[in-house]
Amino acid sequence: MSASGLSDSRWSPPGPAMLFCPADRPDRYAKAADRADVVILDLEDAVAPDRRDDARAALVANQLDPDRTIVRINPASTGEARRDLAAIAETMYRVVLVAKAQTAEEVSRTEMQTIALIETPLGAVNVNDIAAAPNVIGLMWGAEDLVAGLGGSSSRFGPDEPRTGTYRDVPRTVRSTVRLAAAAYDRFAVDAVHLDIDDVEGLRHEVLDAVALGYHATACIHPSQVATIRDGYRPTPEEVDWASALMSAADEHSGVFTFDGRMVDGPVLSQARAILMRAG
Repeated sequence: MSASGLSDSRWSPPGPAMLFCPADRPDRYAKAADRADVVILDLEDAVAPDRRDDARAALVANQLDPDRTIVRINPASTGEARRDLAAIAETMYRVVLVAKAQTAEEVSRTEMQTIALIETPLGAVNVNDIAAAPNVIGLMWGAEDLVAGLGGSSSRFGPDEPRTGTYRDVPRTVRSTVRLAAAAYDRFAVDAVHLDIDDVEGLRHEVLDAVALGYHATACIHPSQVATIRDGYRPTPEEVDWASALMSAADEHSGVFTFDGRMVDGPVLSQARAILMRAG
């Protein structure tokens, strides 16, 4: 493996549930890895500034499977990020999540396979340039820092407002532009965390919407959210049977054809392939 990880085959999430874990809590590493498809060892928001050196030491001393682990580093323009990358160089980890990614130049500095976390106004307006950076393999977005950067107070509608619990228009717009940019530049897309751990139904609806839009994974902050995410991304047996039968029928036809009374063309075949990919 190269030091930068750029010469390795491009990483992609091995499953849809990506669980954040504070990097200064090595006692939680194995538990997180046991529960989730991917562990995001967090050196940024989950760690108090005076504990970041301890977190980096724990990161080096308690290594997880690098195929199922990424590391969130501090914003790429900071000295904290440089210290984060120095620690990661002592590990087998090859994928980083750059907090508050704002420009393509910033994310390129990691010289590693990078997921850009779009969670600032500048990052949102630069998302296409960021997605095009050669070392960027995926995009994630975040609502709370985004709204703070707007000078706002809430990313979601409150209990006394219509559409209670759902995202306000600006976060919804950024969620859409992140998904579009990821698709345009052939990067995977990760949906934002659902902070209300007890709102299982709200998380389920967001996951189903993410699946419908072609998101590849959803980040989460608590192990109890993993099952809801996995269930949402997993196609039903009926969907798998339909997609399998359709792909078999496609082998016997060229061009547009009819299947179960429905016209089948390229987009419909793509939908069937996506279902089979989610089914593994």
